[in-house]
Amino acid sequence: MGWKEAAEPVLTRMPAVRRPEGHVPFKRKLAWTAGILMLYFFLTNISLLGMQPQGGSDLFSQFRAILAGAHGSILQVGIGPIVTASIVLQLLGGANLLGLDTDDPRDQVLYQGLQKLLVVVMTALTALPMVFAGGFLPARSMLTIGGIQLGQTEIQMLMFAQIFVGGILILYMDEVVSKWGVGSGIGLFIIAGVSQSLVAGFLALNEDGFFFSWYQIITQETNIGSLVGGDGLYQLIISEGQLLALFTTVLIFAVVVYAESVRVEIPLSHARVKGARGRFPVKLIYASVLPMILVRALQANIQFLGQIINSQWPGLMPSVLGVYSAEGQPVSGFFYYLAPIYSPDDWMWWTGLTQEPWMIMIRIAVDLTFMVVGGAIFAVFWVETTNMGPESTAQQIQNSGMQIPGFRQNVGVVEKVMERYIPQVTVIGGALVGLLAVMANMLGTIGAVSGTGLLLAVSITYKLYEEIAEEQMMEMHPMMREMFGKE
Repeated sequence: MGWKEAAEPVLTRMPAVRRPEGHVPFKRKLAWTAGILMLYFFLTNISLLGMQPQGGSDLFSQFRAILAGAHGSILQVGIGPIVTASIVLQLLGGANLLGLDTDDPRDQVLYQGLQKLLVVVMTALTALPMVFAGGFLPARSMLTIGGIQLGQTEIQMLMFAQIFVGGILILYMDEVVSKWGVGSGIGLFIIAGVSQSLVAGFLALNEDGFFFSWYQIITQETNIGSLVGGDGLYQLIISEGQLLALFTTVLIFAVVVYAESVRVEIPLSHARVKGARGRFPVKLIYASVLPMILVRALQANIQFLGQIINSQWPGLMPSVLGVYSAEGQPVSGFFYYLAPIYSPDDWMWWTGLTQEPWMIMIRIAVDLTFMVVGGAIFAVFWVETTNMGPESTAQQIQNSGMQIPGFRQNVGVVEKVMERYIPQVTVIGGALVGLLAVMANMLGTIGAVSGTGLLLAVSITYKLYEEIAEEQMMEMHPMMREMFGKE
């Protein structure tokens, strides 16, 4: 008996959100999406019961724009377990170790059940060290609930239970949006977090707010020093004035929107309806920017491991693996070189960094290689596992009754045409997105959302706009739903 037969009784009984039996009206989809978004914001504002007021340190502080959630809330782990489970499944599927055929309905159920089971396991494995490793989510020494006095161990178990429930909730919230709403829950949560940080970055009434900082500079409440022969230029462009961050933010918006419009359009015609024509677009960012979440999540898990080892066994970690500062950040060693570049302050050695220039250059090279190569690899995995590859695309075109003019109406012929474009564009687009993410991080962004977070938010918003336009088109012309299999 293989693993599929052994695991089938468990995987097929994993709770799932029921799929709609027929067409879901567009307004109802918007209502589900808006409802889940409101629930997400509500849950991120519910603090963990039993946590000390100071809140500890956020292990994922530099990755919050990507992993969503909020530190110290029920959604502490965000979408991290979902993304980590996707990484594991894509790597196993890419190596053909699972033996699952995603075109087989039985194997589809097993795949979805296995993904949910992995999310449950990853949620527990992520929450355990956060709660029980001191300093990250410090628990109160005593707490009274309903007349029952709890000790620190019981409080930690209570906090773990809250984080675990939050991780499961966000899993099914994502599933509700995917089946009953518009877009995906993961994309929606990323947009919500990044948008919140961007608005705060522009409008915050403190030194972090862009407009407030310029108000203080103009009224000379903030003295930036001389622009010639002093550090005034640095203060104006990078630190206080945030002009470089503003330039990067606008540039990322422009580049992503332009890249989304660059495409190779393959002409299509309907085999039975004369005059019915269309085009299949193979975009430059064909796999979308969502594979970037997988790459950054892999880096986040590596850094998470390093911080756990450093916190639990301080002084015992070999220096070749990592040396950590008092703030818990790596300053040399393996974990330092694998840490992403978060902002200009991480690589501008002339501003007083303790690291040598050659160490910083190695870190930049590693981050760039990791993102470019990882982006290309995960883009290929993403295309294959989401049925966007040449074979699946050719089958979808065939099922819709369309064909490529000048070619026989045959799945194999259409697949060969698709193979000329999709694999190459997938690799190029994945590598390009990785390069853009690193460059944006190096230059900095408004609200410190990170270049990857901003890149994801803009691209996901653009795709969400396209999906909304498509849904409206389907709503206005019901016959199109039958033609494209949306009914």
